[in-house]
This record gives sequence, structure tokens and C-alpha cells, in this order.
Amino acid sequence: MPWFFWSFAVVSWIVGLLGFGWGWIIVVAWLVSGLVVFVRPVEEFLARYLFRLRLPTLVEEQRLRPIWQQVVGRAGVPEKRYQLWIQEADDPNAVPTPGHTVGVTRWSLYNLPPSHLEAVLAHELGHHLGGRDWISLLSFWYSIPARCALIGVRALGRLMKSVPAVGCAVIGFVVVGYAGVLVAVLTFDDSLVLPFLFLTPLVAPPILAWLSRREVLQADRRAAAMGYGATLIQVLYGWQVQHQQMLGRDTNRRSQFMSSAPSPAERVRALETLTSTS
Repeated sequence: MPWFFWSFAVVSWIVGLLGFGWGWIIVVAWLVSGLVVFVRPVEEFLARYLFRLRLPTLVEEQRLRPIWQQVVGRAGVPEKRYQLWIQEADDPNAVPTPGHTVGVTRWSLYNLPPSHLEAVLAHELGHHLGGRDWISLLSFWYSIPARCALIGVRALGRLMKSVPAVGCAVIGFVVVGYAGVLVAVLTFDDSLVLPFLFLTPLVAPPILAWLSRREVLQADRRAAAMGYGATLIQVLYGWQVQHQQMLGRDTNRRSQFMSSAPSPAERVRALETLTSTS
């Protein structure tokens, strides 16, 4: 619901900014567009082109299939309900995917022993065990505008960090223009709805980033409930050692506050708490 609300605010904000006289038609069209997710090829299109996943090769399928059978057996879900995809990434976990798509990274597939790969797949499956598959896919579809806005905010932050002079100039221009539009809306608009929507870009990014981090931790908890907590801790430590990184707290508070994924240290602490109390 928070993702849907902020996406609705973003779509309404853009329509109001462009000044469409019949802008409500665009908002209604966006609301009705959610029906396309019930067409199965759309889900495969999202996996391939939006999440940049690929189907496993025959050799990869032969490695994944028996391990995946162990995971779904513990979770008590049908094996063929979900389709495995590969993400070309050097992280232990793939990007969370909705619907019937379960991703696994290339690093996990080629570097982890079977027991550790099983724990990673349990984490990926944990993203899907919190609700119905079509509901998760529908909620993701309606979250796309908010996610795009969040990506834009992060891009501006990276620009200001990498090239301070150019980044500050661009952000200053955006802030001045945004403030001018906000003052105009507050002056000439009789209701408070539109001004409230114009304030969402200032409030939404940290809230949506926190929701994404919370989703990862929930997937860890579900994997731990299936008995993979201790093994998942070993996976996180192993990934840190292989990449020659310290398993410590991120010193950049701003990056940590706006990050869509919790740090490995935060995940390990949460898993250690779960395994010690179980």
C-alpha cells in the first residue's frame, strides 16, 4: 500500500506539473493498466527486460534443479509454481522479484557449495512466501512510478557526490524550480491535496528505501524459519571474505539511510538473533 500511494502521488504530480486539462484520464489509464500483469508473458517480459534476468542454461538447470527441489520441499510449495532465472551479478542475493519469478545470481551459482546455494535459494523464495503471487506482481506493477522516482533521487545523490560542482548546480536548479512550482500551487490552488502531492518527493524516498530493506530482512527471517539461518550467515561472511571487505557498519550514513538493501552486517546481526533464540 505505501508503494501504491507514492506511485499514485508521482503520477498525479507529473500530470499536475504538465498541466493536462484531462489529466485524470491518464491517472485512470494507469490504474487500469494493472490488468496486464495477469497475462503470463508480461511477467516473463518484466523478468527479462526490467530485472535483466536470463533463463539458466542446461548445465545450470541441472545444478539448480535438485537443490531447488530441496528448498520447495521444506517450504511446502509446488516445485513448478516458480521459474528460476539467472542474474549476472557478483552478489549473494538477486534483486527481489514479484510473481512467479525467482532469481539467483551468477556468483552464488558458480561459487557456493550446494548447501550454501540452497540457503540462498531459500532467501529468494522467502520474498514470495509473504503473499499471493499475483498480488505481489500487481503491487510491483503499481510501484514502478515510485521506484523510478527513487532511482532519480539516487542518481542526483551520486552526481553530487562524484562531481560536486555539477551535482550541486543541477540539484540547485531542480530545487529552485520545484520551490517555484510549489509556491504557485500553494498560492493559486484552493485545496490542499495538490500541495500535499508536491511534497511527496521530499518524504517518499527514505520511506520507500526503508520498505525495501525491510523486505530483504523479512526474506531472511523466512529462510531462517525453514532452517537456513546459520547457513545464510556463512554465505554472507564468505561473500565478504571473497570480496575482501569488512563485515562492519557503513560509515556513510546518507548512503545507508537511502539504500534499498540492508548492509551484510545488519543482516548477519538479525540472523544471529533469530538463530540464537530458536
